[in-house]
Amino acid sequence: MIWLRATLLVAAPFCLALGFTLPLLRLETFYVVSRTPSLIEIVGSLWSGGDYGLASLVAVLSMVLPTLKLMLLAAEAIGQRASPDKSGYWQRLLPHLARWSMMDVMLVAIVIFAAKSSGLASAFTQPGLWFFAVSAMIAGVLPAVLKSGMNKADV
Repeated sequence: MIWLRATLLVAAPFCLALGFTLPLLRLETFYVVSRTPSLIEIVGSLWSGGDYGLASLVAVLSMVLPTLKLMLLAAEAIGQRASPDKSGYWQRLLPHLARWSMMDVMLVAIVIFAAKSSGLASAFTQPGLWFFAVSAMIAGVLPAVLKSGMNKADV
């Protein structure tokens, strides 16, 4: 069980970093112009375009909260190893962050659907979205894996 926890604790931030930097989607307009922005490029483009509120919202929901959640999961795992009898502050905070786990992936899916249904552009998913989704799924599974490890002694 300790190997599963360790693997998931390493894989989740790795996939999240790839989700930030790899292209999320490919937009083709009139089959001539193609763009493949990453999440960092999307936030930067919104910011430089003057959409400060939207850029901040996307950055917080899609970048800051998932990173914070993974940091709290790692802190929880380290805290369990240090003193397994205490349920920490982190365990009470994690469910609140879990509510926002897949919101960003859903927003990208809505953008892809809107682009396809409008007829102005074609949109296709790219590896960044898949890595982002895998990170969100691992972050969703990790609390259960960590909790099941609390009851067993891993030496």
